Amino acid sequence: MKLKTYLTGAAAGMALLAGAQTATAAGHLEEITVAYFLEWPMPFQFAKVQGMYEEAMGVDINWVSFDTGTAMSAAMASGDVHISVSQGVPPFVVAASAGQDIQILDVAVSYADNDNCVVSAGREITAENAGDLAGSKVAVPLGTAAHYGFLRQMDHFGVDLASLEIVDMAPAEGAAALSQEAVDMACGWGGALRRMTEFGNVLLTGAEKEALGILVFDVTSAPADFIAEESELVTQFLAVTAEANAMWNSGENTDEMLPVIAQDAGMDMDATAATLATFVFPTVEEQLSEAWLGGNAQTFMGGVAGVFVESGSIPSALDDYSGAVNTGPLSGVSN
Repeated sequence: MKLKTYLTGAAAGMALLAGAQTATAAGHLEEITVAYFLEWPMPFQFAKVQGMYEEAMGVDINWVSFDTGTAMSAAMASGDVHISVSQGVPPFVVAASAGQDIQILDVAVSYADNDNCVVSAGREITAENAGDLAGSKVAVPLGTAAHYGFLRQMDHFGVDLASLEIVDMAPAEGAAALSQEAVDMACGWGGALRRMTEFGNVLLTGAEKEALGILVFDVTSAPADFIAEESELVTQFLAVTAEANAMWNSGENTDEMLPVIAQDAGMDMDATAATLATFVFPTVEEQLSEAWLGGNAQTFMGGVAGVFVESGSIPSALDDYSGAVNTGPLSGVSN
């Protein structure tokens, strides 16, 4: 199994790249680059299409889509991306544990049912006989929320990781491999997860995972030096995101927002509506509470890091992840 080798190498690479993060003089930015995911519909995309961010911030925004949160980390380390929207907590933790100086800015979305692993229907494996997964070939996007959930589920079912052939695949690739029966199980999220479920079944539902303490949420993240130099700009970005979330949460703007979000996400309306139905977008006040960025998220990151260290995925964890959360810009939104 090459799991440890891959993540250790990736983490080391991100740590080295972090030193090369390009600092931009405060107040002189004309454009920033923001990372996001396709087939991952969120209210911010309505604001993105409508130009609400540019209007509020006074800068041009170059929106770039990514396949995984680990790729987002690398792009932030190299200076190619200033802000990442909806980066999974596990890839963030991998980067931070390797020494990359990035920070969480807000809770982008909580989603227990939209990130999971699917077993090929041909294997006829359920939660009752999950131990039979030993010897299986599994497609997992390493260092992501799906990877963390996979590790926790395998631990829960008592499946020895050493008995599995784990292949690093982005969710879309994993879905294709599962459809071709090239793998026995694939893990992922969003549109790719929906395609996976056409060819198999999940072992645990979102509610069952939450009961085991397997939380699934994404964050908005950015390099610490960019946040320090452009704190007002970052606050403006988060304020627009919060406005779009509030518009969606109200339920009064669905007809206007849904088609815009669907088109920007590269999805049809039904799939977009079904996906958004599984998402929760906490308010600013909720995000700043103890339940999220006021303390629980930091503790949760320590737990994620511990699982990765125990599995041999990363060499070590930070003693404390408090420094990896910066609530300053988000607090400015609520004032």
